[in-house]
Amino acid sequence: MEVAKQTTYPTSNSGELLAKLRQKFGGRIVAEQSTCDGIPTLWIDRQHLVALLRALRDDIQPKFEMLFDITAIDERLRVHRDDQPASEFTVVYHLMSFSSNCDIRIKVPLMDADLNLPSIIGLWPAANWYERETWDMFGINFEGHPNLYRIVLPPTWEGHALRKEHPARATEMEPFSLDDEQADVEQEALLFKPEEWGMKRKSEDSEFMFLNLGPNHPSVHGAFRIALQLDGEILVDAVPDIGYHHRGAEKMGERQSWHTFIPYTDRIDYLGGVMNNLPYVMAVEQMAGIQVPERVKTIRIMLAEMFRICSHLLFYGTFAQDVGQLSPIFYMFVERERIFNIIESICGARMHPGWFRIGGVAQDLPQGWEKRIQELLDFMPPRIDEYDAMVLNNGILKRRTQGVGCYNTQQAFDWGVTGAGLRATGLEWDFRKDRPYSGYENFEFDVPIAVNGDCYDRCAIRVEEMRQSLRIIKQCLDNMPSGDYKADHPLTTPPRKEKTMQDIETLISHFLSVSWGPVIPPNEVTMAIEGTKGINSYYLVSDGNTTSYRTRIRTPSFAHLQMIPEISRGFMVADLIAIIASIDFVMADVDR
Repeated sequence: MEVAKQTTYPTSNSGELLAKLRQKFGGRIVAEQSTCDGIPTLWIDRQHLVALLRALRDDIQPKFEMLFDITAIDERLRVHRDDQPASEFTVVYHLMSFSSNCDIRIKVPLMDADLNLPSIIGLWPAANWYERETWDMFGINFEGHPNLYRIVLPPTWEGHALRKEHPARATEMEPFSLDDEQADVEQEALLFKPEEWGMKRKSEDSEFMFLNLGPNHPSVHGAFRIALQLDGEILVDAVPDIGYHHRGAEKMGERQSWHTFIPYTDRIDYLGGVMNNLPYVMAVEQMAGIQVPERVKTIRIMLAEMFRICSHLLFYGTFAQDVGQLSPIFYMFVERERIFNIIESICGARMHPGWFRIGGVAQDLPQGWEKRIQELLDFMPPRIDEYDAMVLNNGILKRRTQGVGCYNTQQAFDWGVTGAGLRATGLEWDFRKDRPYSGYENFEFDVPIAVNGDCYDRCAIRVEEMRQSLRIIKQCLDNMPSGDYKADHPLTTPPRKEKTMQDIETLISHFLSVSWGPVIPPNEVTMAIEGTKGINSYYLVSDGNTTSYRTRIRTPSFAHLQMIPEISRGFMVADLIAIIASIDFVMADVDR
């Protein structure tokens, strides 16, 4: 592993890109849409969709190597759709170019009577789960998809949960009951049938054995199942099965105010804490036109990097544990608790502080915070060195993880892999460096990369990231700006309490922003950050109301789990455990 110095990627000129697309596709482009995030957004008819996406991937410069996300919007109740084509459902494709450091958004208008689109699995294999999720949530059919069935909801579920007519609360539905006949139906739906998973029961030489790993096996870090197809102890196939932890977070985003949804973001990746608040509040701030003070930016970075260390410590310990080294996790949990003590002294809570606010943070740093941060900077570096001697330099662990679960940069692009898993293939790309947000451009740190793309490298990179996070925290301590901890803006939630006693207008604003939530102007925005497990983003659609019209949460773990079959075939069951551990996922981040 090596530490790469900062590379400056040229930012593509969106005007040039749009000009090339107009020249090539002309009248086939239905419309162009302006959004406040500045991402070029084009509407195209479905018959030209595949051709456009293929051109963006292969022909037109810049080339968009990764399918970042696929989602949909139920437009039927939306009021503010100025200059947008007629559409009852809109399917949204988000592509990323790493070579030119830019994005593009492609939209396809559909009517409820004809919700059919061609599948794009032939272009990006990562489209498999995204298309299944879009069918599951919206009922949009992707023609040519090999196995279009539910992915996060049970196969017996009725309706499509993210349609506007689907209830958002249990109280809006009939009381749940399960008679004997329905229980039999549910039990039948749970039966494992290899053919439905694309598996054969036997080959010319042998009969295969099928084994369920999960849904509660300790190595899978949550309610998650992998259906294994085995020839002896060799993995013929390993198909992930998700949805056991689905809570409908995106549906909740439609009924919570912009302000009250913040605590829900903590629970998406429950190991990332306030880091999960960050892309959400920044997305809302961008739509509202709120500029936060420099002190707020620095505080946010300091807390985010502390949670990055906490998350990586948990990964480090469980990674070692899953390959048979039992003692490191106990030491690492001690350090993790010490950091949580510091976080608690600042935020008032440990794992789920919900501490960031639209326009700032909940309160200013407490007296004596400098001493607590200095304690972290004193005790952590030597501990990481000890863990390296214990884990990374252990010969048995090396033999268990080096050369196992390898993939290259192109495979990472194909499957939507980001974060440490992408950097392990030799690509130096970190959102904090290449698209700085919240003031990261003012900090000095290095981006660790590796070249083998195996389980060992994915671990080694995260270990080095902890050291770089400590560098960032040290700079926060040394250069903390003075000033307010909230923006002086009418949509900041809630306004600073001390100002409410000055005049009645501010008191009223405080009352309304807390009870109803702020009214965010109609717009759309995508905000992404370098999360603990990869790129975490929120795509928000506002219809000029106190709640979000559409909240899309793109999580890294969802994309990463999809790659398990690709990197597991031909290995043994014990190797699969190491592969699973090296991905660093949590099921809350997958199922949402």
